[in-house]
Amino acid sequence: MLINCVAYQEGKKLSDIPVADISEYLKLPDTFVWVALRDPGKEEIAVMQEEFNLHELAVEDAARGHQRPKMEEYGDCVFVIVHIVELNGDELNAGELAIFAGPNYVLSVRRDANQGFLGVRARAEREPHQLRKGSGFVLYALVDAVVDRYFPVVDALESELESIEDHIFGQVGEQRANIERLYALKRKSQVLRHAVIPLLDAIGRLHGGRVPGVVVETQDYFRDVHDHLLRILGRLDAVRDTINTAIQVTLSMVAIEENDISKKLASYAAIFAVFTAFAGIWGMNFEFMPELKWKYGYPLALAIMGGVCFYLYRRFKKAGWL
Repeated sequence: MLINCVAYQEGKKLSDIPVADISEYLKLPDTFVWVALRDPGKEEIAVMQEEFNLHELAVEDAARGHQRPKMEEYGDCVFVIVHIVELNGDELNAGELAIFAGPNYVLSVRRDANQGFLGVRARAEREPHQLRKGSGFVLYALVDAVVDRYFPVVDALESELESIEDHIFGQVGEQRANIERLYALKRKSQVLRHAVIPLLDAIGRLHGGRVPGVVVETQDYFRDVHDHLLRILGRLDAVRDTINTAIQVTLSMVAIEENDISKKLASYAAIFAVFTAFAGIWGMNFEFMPELKWKYGYPLALAIMGGVCFYLYRRFKKAGWL
């Protein structure tokens, strides 16, 4: 679906143009065309390929989707794929944004993502001095907008982790739920890591040293994006380490609880074993047994059994087993 198709000249918007006229505007001096598509079909992609003379391999990646973040050069065109990570309730959705940036055009193809980039276009149009830098600045603005949306996701992951940590030493029986929440949080952090780590390498190739001609004037801006990605990755590493520690602590708490239960069961088993042992001996039907016909034998036997059990109980209590 076509979102918009706009021509710019010397940093200022000329007009919205029909797709069929793109090739004509590309011939104008100091002019570039910015087209945005959302979940396009093969026919729309084919039209854009013809209008902008796009490389077939890049078009195939944009049309197929499910690509890893990357940056590739096809002649004077820079092809960039970034992952759009969005919070949808308690789940993370990962969409894609494929960007073709040539000397006088920018084509963005968004897939499986709800949030658009109309705000990015509005911001760029408010800064004509930046738009004069051409498609390189638009490429930066789009990538920067995607990376900026990672920060709220990291904040949400950290907040959720703090909430789980508060319950680690909570009531007995919550540990299973805590472990399930920690593993779910770990999966979410992995989704964002898979978006950030490959993108770090891709953005690193857009500043310093030899860079594509499209981004020569904006490579300092891409260095800033690279710094943002490093900050995000550092926070994600901290989240991952804390999650692993929290899982180990939770498992240790489970082991401690199980050990306490085992101690209690062993203590009571030892106490009742006294009854079993004494009753087993005095319950044998031999004729000649001590105190067999003594009228105080039965009360004495109960007293001995009760005394030994009480002694064991006090010892286990003092040892912390009960």
